[in-house]
Amino acid sequence: MDEITFRSDTVLSDVHLYTPNQRRLMVRLNGMGQPVFLSQFKLLWDRDSQTDSGAEGSDHTEGTPPAGTVCSHVGASLQVGADTTTPEGLAAQLDEDGDLDVVRRPRAASASEPPGPPRDKVWRGALLLADYILFQRDLFQGRTVLELGAGTGLASIIAATVAQTVYCTDVGADLLAMCQRNIALNSHLLASGGGVVKVKELDWLRDSLCTDPEAPFSWSEEDISHLYGNTTILLAAEVFYDDDLTDAVFKTLSRLAHKLKNACTAILSVEKRLNFTLRHLDVTCEAYDHFRAWLRRLEGLAGGRLRFAVEPVDASFPQLLVYERIQQLELWKIFVEPVTEPIVSVDTASRPFS
Repeated sequence: MDEITFRSDTVLSDVHLYTPNQRRLMVRLNGMGQPVFLSQFKLLWDRDSQTDSGAEGSDHTEGTPPAGTVCSHVGASLQVGADTTTPEGLAAQLDEDGDLDVVRRPRAASASEPPGPPRDKVWRGALLLADYILFQRDLFQGRTVLELGAGTGLASIIAATVAQTVYCTDVGADLLAMCQRNIALNSHLLASGGGVVKVKELDWLRDSLCTDPEAPFSWSEEDISHLYGNTTILLAAEVFYDDDLTDAVFKTLSRLAHKLKNACTAILSVEKRLNFTLRHLDVTCEAYDHFRAWLRRLEGLAGGRLRFAVEPVDASFPQLLVYERIQQLELWKIFVEPVTEPIVSVDTASRPFS
């Protein structure tokens, strides 16, 4: 595409805009206002990383992962496309007068600079979630997993190295086709674990799944039955940067939770993004505040047939993928269980999930 169309009501943060000379492209916004990236990647595994994941100067070889461990050495564990490397870690800063100081990202690293880590070709929240999956392999072993807003498909691919079935979902045929290509590029990882990744369309604005056999990435009745009958883990990473989008995600989680036959755990990855707003004339985290408001709403629900328990995840687990694990990255768990005893609700009219 030669031009990018932005919706007037869409707020984008930490997004690399379309540049004709780069392979990493934001080609459009989907119907939810979510940036659509077309990026391909292939994971490289270090055979020696299981015994010494932090050693310097180890050789990096491609092959079967040792117990699913991804090498953590700079510049070798994750390759996406063929972009040049540039420094990472730009953050909102204020100058001495309190004004927003915007630092421009260099277009390319100069030849005199030492090589640095590759730019994050999927958002950092997806990399944090992938790290957590690798750290908590037993939690995913043999499970059926559903990822919402899979993007490039990274978390789904990592989950499928231990899970039995992973439903990798998003919206848009081009985006889902890219997920399918990335799964094929990393099929050597799935073969060793026996996991299966099924790429499907799941629109957060629709109450039902697409079953039209003529539509690409639609659901068969067999897939739907298996999804609702076996799913116990739901994943979502970096889909909470816009209030409308956050509303749609949580409502979709609720619809799914009420249809699943088993108790489930939703694992959510979010980055607290700083934005300067004219309304406040200050740097705020409005999208993150809206996300946290939803978590509090879930905890306060009563009177329905499901109970929601929310807890933060300690992010001090080992980092096995190459990215900048900044302080603003967070993981949250939502435990969803059926209520065995009736709970009396004080305000039944305001319950969004019953």
